[in-house]
Amino acid sequence: MWKDFKSFALKGNVLDLAFAVVIGAAFGKIVSSLVDDIVMPVVGLLIGGIDLKGLQYTYGDAVLKYGVFLQSVLDFFIIAFSLFLLVRLAGRFKRKREEAAKADPVPTREEVLLTEIRDLLKNK
Repeated sequence: MWKDFKSFALKGNVLDLAFAVVIGAAFGKIVSSLVDDIVMPVVGLLIGGIDLKGLQYTYGDAVLKYGVFLQSVLDFFIIAFSLFLLVRLAGRFKRKREEAAKADPVPTREEVLLTEIRDLLKNK
């Protein structure tokens, strides 16, 4: 059982997923800082100096912190848009690589000479 687990855990896909989770967590912190420290203060200034994070509705003992929710939604949209741009950029590079691979490479002078020699030897 240990051997099976070890072969599963050390497969390329599992390791790739582990790296993606770590990078995703770090990326999430960067985006949260961007939203908390740059975007939200600007949005607050635009709507009259209101701190969106502090927006809440109190009904008895229940406190609905809809400002925090709005900030989380904004975080999500920024992360989703960033990933969209990243995937789009990766797709563009992949298409360029595929187009380059499809194009017939121009043979070098050496390849032309070797082809001629091969053909001459074949005809003799």
